[in-house]
Amino acid sequence: MTHRVRSVFISDVHLGTRACQAERLLEFLRAYPSEHLFLIGDIVDFWAMNRSVQWAPSHNTVVQKVLRRARHGDTVVFIPGNHDEALREHAGTAFGDIRVELEWVHTAADGRRYLLVHGDQFDQVTLHHRWLAVLGDMGYNALVRANLWLSWLRRVLRIPGYWSLAGYAKRKVKTAVGFIFDFEDSVARETRRRQLDGVVCGHIHWATEREIDGVRYLNCGDWVDSCSAIVEHHDGRMEVVHWKGEPVSRGRDLPAPGPAMIARRASATPDSPDEGWSRERRAG
Repeated sequence: MTHRVRSVFISDVHLGTRACQAERLLEFLRAYPSEHLFLIGDIVDFWAMNRSVQWAPSHNTVVQKVLRRARHGDTVVFIPGNHDEALREHAGTAFGDIRVELEWVHTAADGRRYLLVHGDQFDQVTLHHRWLAVLGDMGYNALVRANLWLSWLRRVLRIPGYWSLAGYAKRKVKTAVGFIFDFEDSVARETRRRQLDGVVCGHIHWATEREIDGVRYLNCGDWVDSCSAIVEHHDGRMEVVHWKGEPVSRGRDLPAPGPAMIARRASATPDSPDEGWSRERRAG
């Protein structure tokens, strides 16, 4: 069973690592054909591959699947993240019908405009303390690998449901939770400055949707732990999908903009675009 949608947004696949759940991503892509496919960073993990390459056959299949969708007429845009930042020097070019851009502005079917950006630009640790970011990445990957064994044990013991060790650690560690909300506020603030309606990003492996001061904030999550993505329906509705190995969405539709957003847009004063940081594109 398939659910044809207008757009699919995925991030943080981390191809080239043992924790990458490429098989589940392939199931999801087969279940959700679309007109637009946006790859919002950390699709390939060059950081981890510098230490050890774990490239499974299913990782090749993911690449082939994306290339096939581009050849068949889908609009495919790749926005590199910090783990595949080497590809940022190729921004503005195309490889096999896949456009590489630093960021993108996507116009949804309902006319709302969304900033698409990986998000590491708003992470002070990644920007100014790269060694600490690499260390944290190694610790997170260790938790994810431990979770694979834990999931196997839960299946053997017939314990129903999925439980994430990495997600549990994020929820329990106050500094991690504080970082997440600081990150979300920073991304929303930049989106509001540009007078866009919303933002779709990745980076922090925390799938969610919420409204922040009139900005619709959506995070794709990841494909090493939560197996989540964002889809846009043909009427412009945006939805968080947590893939459980079946073509059934687990997210919830986003509400229509409220009076606060309408009032903000009506009274907004245009800011000068930061041409050095981005180039706006219309994908819808």
